[in-house]
Amino acid sequence: MDNRDPRRLIRHNRHSSSHDRPTVTQSPHKKHPQHLSLLEFLGSMNLAITILVVLAIASIIGTVLQQNQPYTDYIIKFGPFWHEVFKALDLYDVYGSLWFLGLLGFLLLSTSVCIYRNAPVMWRDMRVFRMKVTPKSLRLMHNVHELETDQPSETVRQKAEQFLTRQGFRFKSRQDGELTILSAMKGGWNRMGYIFTHTGIVVICIGGLMDGNLIFTIKEWRDQIRLETRNIPVSEVPAISRLKPDESFSFRGSVSIPEGERANVVFLNVRDGYLVQELPFAIELKDFRIEHYPSGQPKSFESDLVIHDDQLDKPLEKTIAVNHPLIYRGYAIYQASFADGGSKLEFRLWPFYERQDETTDLEMTVNSSVELDTPAGPMTLELDSFKEFNVFPASEPEQKGKQFVNYGPSVVFRLRDASGQAREYQNYMSPILQDGRYVFVTGVRESSAEPFRFLSIPADRDMSLKRFMAFHRLIQDTDRVRQIAVMSTRAAMSTANLQDEKLQANVVNSMMRLLKLFNEGGYVALDDFIRQSVPEEKQMNVGQAYMKILQNLLRDLYMQLLIDEGVDLSQGVSDQDAAFYDDAVNNLAGIGAYGAPFYLQLTDYELREATGLQITRSPGKDLVYLGSFLLIVGIFMMFYIAHQRLWILIWPGNEGKTAVLFSGAGDRNRRDFTERFVLLADKLAGLLQKNRSGTGD
Repeated sequence: MDNRDPRRLIRHNRHSSSHDRPTVTQSPHKKHPQHLSLLEFLGSMNLAITILVVLAIASIIGTVLQQNQPYTDYIIKFGPFWHEVFKALDLYDVYGSLWFLGLLGFLLLSTSVCIYRNAPVMWRDMRVFRMKVTPKSLRLMHNVHELETDQPSETVRQKAEQFLTRQGFRFKSRQDGELTILSAMKGGWNRMGYIFTHTGIVVICIGGLMDGNLIFTIKEWRDQIRLETRNIPVSEVPAISRLKPDESFSFRGSVSIPEGERANVVFLNVRDGYLVQELPFAIELKDFRIEHYPSGQPKSFESDLVIHDDQLDKPLEKTIAVNHPLIYRGYAIYQASFADGGSKLEFRLWPFYERQDETTDLEMTVNSSVELDTPAGPMTLELDSFKEFNVFPASEPEQKGKQFVNYGPSVVFRLRDASGQAREYQNYMSPILQDGRYVFVTGVRESSAEPFRFLSIPADRDMSLKRFMAFHRLIQDTDRVRQIAVMSTRAAMSTANLQDEKLQANVVNSMMRLLKLFNEGGYVALDDFIRQSVPEEKQMNVGQAYMKILQNLLRDLYMQLLIDEGVDLSQGVSDQDAAFYDDAVNNLAGIGAYGAPFYLQLTDYELREATGLQITRSPGKDLVYLGSFLLIVGIFMMFYIAHQRLWILIWPGNEGKTAVLFSGAGDRNRRDFTERFVLLADKLAGLLQKNRSGTGD
């Protein structure tokens, strides 16, 4: 029997039954937290959890907040104050920031120290059978069962070994005089869960540091790399803003390649600028295809790529699509987006200024610009984008049965004056059905932050702009307008038996003045004139009179236009022509606010598409996958594999009987293990032809 100090036995057995974590014996002068060694600090669980929480919060921010976008987008979204705060915290490039990479490195160090300190203990614990036990020490454990049997000790030992084998336990036996000790263990691989989990974190951190491009961050800090912020051709980007293929360990960038062209660089968006990453091969876009849903949304798009590389005997051809990338030489080429690749567009310029009867034809490509001389001064026409399909929900009665309607091609362009101020326009190529009538739709806005304000210019019987533009030219022709005004006034005065030449001249001059105001600013200009020149108490009556005079003149001008076209007016004006007049006058009133000296009509186009590729090089990706696998396996092993130990002690009892002591400990769910232990004790007792002398808890 063991006569050692019972307090030491209690401490020993408590450690023996606790498998949550290994214990580290500390010398007395290091037991207080303020005296912990550096290794103990680095390997502490509190430190690791703190770093993991901070990294988790940072990862959430990096996922929710779109990274590496132009600073102007962030300013519009968050405002100048919070933009500066987020910028100072490097939240626009979380995964490449020094503080994030530093935390990742510190977590790597902390977890490595934890493995270094505890893995050997874990390894021993899963392999070592605890044979140095005594009946006295086992009686102090939570689960214990004692019995006596008439069977001899050797028979009891053999049956106990058979029992442990059938229950799936590995065991070892030791003879200490008359005392036989059987020490059994099952689920020792539970300890490997701890090792796998921590090793997985280490591997993930290494992969994250590799793909975090710490080398680039250090080079930028040492001013060996500078971001380019100018919008210049790639050939003009200086060497300090270019990266050679062997200078970047990892990167993620994008490039747009038009059909029939090739590229050997990729653009890396970094904060408020970009870098040009050179590739060791060239990518050519042979063909691009896209399919649409009825709603107009892209259904699928794919690119036929050709890889040109000196290492290849012949070019490599491969078709990529969304979620089906091309992996070549460690570079992953993803189908990310699509854009216009420089479509050729043909336009007709319909002038809005006075005494301009001729239209001008113009050919341009998307993303090009041209200088124009206009009565408003020199202007630059910048062609921004082109869309072949514009699909919207059907809303007109004539579109009954259709869920969506394609409004056809549209173009977006900017007109920039000599001072640099620009307006943005959107014009649709084909007439669009609105309220039962076909109209040419054109929108204008002062900046991209504003919505478009639209004009709906009515189409004539031939679905063209000719009648509207002829009407506009007519009201701009001062001499012709005066002739028609004189004729109209004389006819009206003759009907009223008036022959006052002075009155006639005053009426004609009033007509001309009102039409001039209308041409300059529409109804708004007319209203401003009345407010400034007429007493307030007379403004309503004068306004009604002016509107009647203006409407009569415009109607006479429109009637003359119909006569010039050869329209038969013997039966009066048709409903269609009358509706055209109403729409035309409303839109003529808005031309002054339109801000362009001409209407740009898209007449024809030759589509040329471009593919948007995202190219990545991430050598740490496979390590992250491996680490994640180890982490998942380790967690499952820790939670679903229970480390259980059993001891069976056999020695000669009283009156020729054999005494048996059965004890056990488990590291998961003590209540469940206690229930299992009771069942095992009953089975063992039945196997030994039970003769119980005591019962455990």
